[in-house]
Amino acid sequence: MPVTNNAFAPAKVNLSLHVTGQQADGYHLLDSLVVFADIGDRLWFESGPDMRIEVSGPFADGVPTDHRNLVWQAAELAGWTGRINLEKNLPHGAGIGGGSADAAAVLRTLGGDEGAASLGADVPVCLSASPQRMQGIGDDLAKLPPLPDMDILLINPKVEVPTGPVFNALDCKENQPMPEAWPRFDSLEVFCDWLAQQRNDLERPARQIAPQIDDVLGALSGAQLARMSGSGATCFGLFEAGKAQPAAKRVAAAHPDWWVAAGRVLS
Repeated sequence: MPVTNNAFAPAKVNLSLHVTGQQADGYHLLDSLVVFADIGDRLWFESGPDMRIEVSGPFADGVPTDHRNLVWQAAELAGWTGRINLEKNLPHGAGIGGGSADAAAVLRTLGGDEGAASLGADVPVCLSASPQRMQGIGDDLAKLPPLPDMDILLINPKVEVPTGPVFNALDCKENQPMPEAWPRFDSLEVFCDWLAQQRNDLERPARQIAPQIDDVLGALSGAQLARMSGSGATCFGLFEAGKAQPAAKRVAAAHPDWWVAAGRVLS
């Protein structure tokens, strides 16, 4: 009888992203504070003799249902076959994990996570939904103590921003990392004040490629801190508990063509 499991693939959010160098093989070195939100894709697994992927959800269009999908590759890595139903709730090319989060959810559920890095630099950090400091090419991970309780508002203008051109447009690829010693974050205000001193080095080149990011950041003006995640175009706003949902309603009403999602930061 087939065995059925399910998994949740939370959105990955880079609260900071410092580009600190570039290796000879082209891979960029990063220093990033990564968190996850209770907003994401969902997967269902039913074991069987053949591999098959079925995709549903608001962002199902264009998602491959063959070996090109990281979900398929992750299942193969785990030595598993069967039917996978993938509900795509996160927009594509959005700088919030997407396919990497889906692949990590497969590995968490089916096993085989020791080969996660072979599927992409972002897959290892997505294996855990806890706040982490991610350094190197994504392979140097350190779990962080729980952060203050906070809501998060994610907004994407439904514009895909290709990662390669964003990195290529960087003025400098040898930037300062985050401090080695971090303060104790006793409140969201203290955390956001510290985070405001950090950066996303990809934000400026991404805004040049996709000027719509400026509009999104403007719509997040009520947040305690607003910034772009990853290579864009999704931006986030951090709010006190209970305050992101009303902000999401206001933004969605003013911009019905945007993807707007409010939730909690997982700790």
